[in-house]
Amino acid sequence: MKKLLVAFVFLFTLSTVFTGCRDEKGPSEKIEETAEEVGDNVEEAADEVGDAVEDVVDD
Repeated sequence: MKKLLVAFVFLFTLSTVFTGCRDEKGPSEKIEETAEEVGDNVEEAADEVGDAVEDVVDD
């Protein structure tokens, strides 16, 4: 009986070690990430436009 219990404990431990948990994003997290990316892209574009305007004013 003891060997059987040890075998079950060993198998449980082994399966726990090799079973991975994937962190999946929910819809709200995906939307938030996309909104942040869009905001970053808009900010970059605004900086580029500002630099272009400064270059035109300087010339």
